[in-house]
Amino acid sequence: MPGLRRFTLFLLLAMALVACGDPQAPVAETANGPSDTAVTNSAGEPPAGVAENPQSEAQEPPPPRDDLKFVTAWTGDLDGMEYRRIVRILTVYSPGRYFIDGADERGIVAELAEQFEEALNKKLKRGLLRVHVVVLPVARDQLIPALLAGKGDIIAASLSITADRQQLVDFSIPNSKPLSEILVTGPSAPDISGKNDLAGRTVYVRHSSSYRESLEELNQQFLAEGKAPVKIERVSELLEDDDLIEMVDGGLMPWAIVDDYKVQTWEGVFNSLKPRKDIIFREGGRTAWAFRKDSPKLTAVVNEFIKANRQGTLMGNILVNRYVRDFDWAANALNDEDYGRLKKLEGIFKKYGEQYEIDYLMAAAQGYQESRLDQSVRSSAGAVGVMQLLPTTARDPKVGIPNIDKVDANIEAGMKYMNYLRSRYFDDPEIDQRNQILLAL
Repeated sequence: MPGLRRFTLFLLLAMALVACGDPQAPVAETANGPSDTAVTNSAGEPPAGVAENPQSEAQEPPPPRDDLKFVTAWTGDLDGMEYRRIVRILTVYSPGRYFIDGADERGIVAELAEQFEEALNKKLKRGLLRVHVVVLPVARDQLIPALLAGKGDIIAASLSITADRQQLVDFSIPNSKPLSEILVTGPSAPDISGKNDLAGRTVYVRHSSSYRESLEELNQQFLAEGKAPVKIERVSELLEDDDLIEMVDGGLMPWAIVDDYKVQTWEGVFNSLKPRKDIIFREGGRTAWAFRKDSPKLTAVVNEFIKANRQGTLMGNILVNRYVRDFDWAANALNDEDYGRLKKLEGIFKKYGEQYEIDYLMAAAQGYQESRLDQSVRSSAGAVGVMQLLPTTARDPKVGIPNIDKVDANIEAGMKYMNYLRSRYFDDPEIDQRNQILLAL
């Protein structure tokens, strides 16, 4: 556990440094965006054949500790990464792509990083002295600046290959099948028959996205035809396409532009969303990994890996099925069936909420997360019912409630156990009751 806590601390530090920037190594900005030259810090003297960073000896800082290499700005090719024994993958935090589940990294990028580490060490014949691959999540508009500044070595974030981006970075071979950028509309959208109906209207996009480039191309066409251009409004770079899709579904925005495959993740969840596959902004687009220019050794290794693991291969299809097609990211708790179960059990949750001084809706939310409030659910580990308690937990003297196969006893046992966790571990008077329950959960 001390090792895990230390790694977590370093990961948070890395996220802070990459997201906020290093005052010792600023990214130069030009009218066209970040410069492709960056101040770098070396991590010790490289072996022969490894390019040194362009700094004089007077400017050279002391080598960082080994466990801080992943937050130290550095640029170079694969041989330098092998010497440092670390490859840093930049991505964004989002459902399916990269997320934290307890103490575990999950998502397509997390699993590809593990596979890439195995393939890389096998190719380099590293044995026990392995090269480690770490994933660093940043805001989407920081992906390319962080790469150029030496805060990461590879971008793996479903980054579309565009002409503007190719001026700054090199791309791997495509890792996706051809995709299209389409319009998705929601309940607040007016009727439109095609792209021409967007003339003079407002569309919200991230400035760093390929969607903005597509809208700018559309505006050139509109201006040539004497039509009013689309009003392009920026949204926060912290909003991923999944967030925009949810906002459209809720009527907060009339429409958004997204890659067509992203809508599939939310089928059956956002039922007010209408994919307009007839309104296409870019066809035949491909996504790829990206890295700094003039990295031939890294390029060769990445391309070999992508070819064996991209969408359409066995591993690529497994990951797509696991995190996109078959993964239940969210459910509509207010659909008739689920909400009906809540209403039937509401009295039980209220009764034991008063007895154990727990917000009954908080406990019901936990029950929904565990079982969708379905008493018939049994897990492969033997957990039972609405609150998914193990019989051994229910029999423990600290809970002591038998018959958890009955819904009333099941809910009481779950809430009594929650109360035990709260009083046993989080009874500090400086922690208010709500936060005690959150910590217990």
